[in-house]
Amino acid sequence: MAEVNDSASIATSLEAAVALSAEAALERIAAARAEIGTVIFGQTQVVEEVLVTLLAGGHGLLVGVPGLAKTKLVETLGTVLGLDARRVQFTPDLMPADILGSEILEESAGGRRGFRFLKGPIFAQLLMADEINRASPRTQSALLQAMQEYHVSVAGERHDLPAPFHVLATQNPLEQEGTYPLPEAQLDRFLMQIDVGYPDREAEKRILIETTGERRAGAKAILTAEELQATQRLVRRLPVGERIVEAILDIVRSARPGEGDEAVTKSIAWGPGPRAAQSLMLATRARALVSGRLSPSLDDVAALAAPILKHRMALTFAARADGETLAAVIDRLTRRFT
Repeated sequence: MAEVNDSASIATSLEAAVALSAEAALERIAAARAEIGTVIFGQTQVVEEVLVTLLAGGHGLLVGVPGLAKTKLVETLGTVLGLDARRVQFTPDLMPADILGSEILEESAGGRRGFRFLKGPIFAQLLMADEINRASPRTQSALLQAMQEYHVSVAGERHDLPAPFHVLATQNPLEQEGTYPLPEAQLDRFLMQIDVGYPDREAEKRILIETTGERRAGAKAILTAEELQATQRLVRRLPVGERIVEAILDIVRSARPGEGDEAVTKSIAWGPGPRAAQSLMLATRARALVSGRLSPSLDDVAALAAPILKHRMALTFAARADGETLAAVIDRLTRRFT
């Protein structure tokens, strides 16, 4: 009986510790979000989705036309979250070594020669891959191992990346000449596709006033890399109700040809795999924290279904010819949860 009481006491203490760390995390996340808002005006949903991506421990693909502060957002995130952030402009002549690094031959003072590994810009905690679809497939694939396994291999030697490690890539949806569309395998490495739209009128007015004067707003650090990692671990410990789990499974599985409503799935050429369900599970927990809650809801599932699924699905040729869109298909899949 004493052992049972001791176990119950330990479990209660662990729950109390998790609750305390969760409350502290909620305060830090709210402060970080407010600090980002002092530099990035409007774009509330974009900021939320990027924060969710990072708190869930994933990588994000930002899609939007030029001039929407995507680069500024990544720089601000690096500052606010206390991360070492770097930016790489992807171009057709960019080589894998330009990202990963390379070995150089050195001669010591004693005349001995040897190779030394010179780290590339990928050895950062937050890497911005600007216009990723402008680089060749060979260079794009150089990111695959790093994004999935968190290390790179050069000349047969393994080099671990810093922790945490996140990639935020940008893509211009307008100019398609001279670009190389990302393959499905690489798209699946991104936890979320975040569409960056134009700001509303009030936000654009504030941008005009705040960014064309003598002084420019600058963000300050709110979190450290260690605190971000602690929050990422907390995300994985948050409770998820059975109803939320079933809703995630229902949405992901119904987005596959032959498994959902035929009226909807007839438009889908191929659908999301299990990684999509894993991403949606983590992202709903992270969104709950960003929204000031300690457990996800059906609203979180419905809100994140599109950014989680749309880069993991494709429409049939007939559906595209009829004017069908992925956004409309996913909206029909999630409508019953809203």
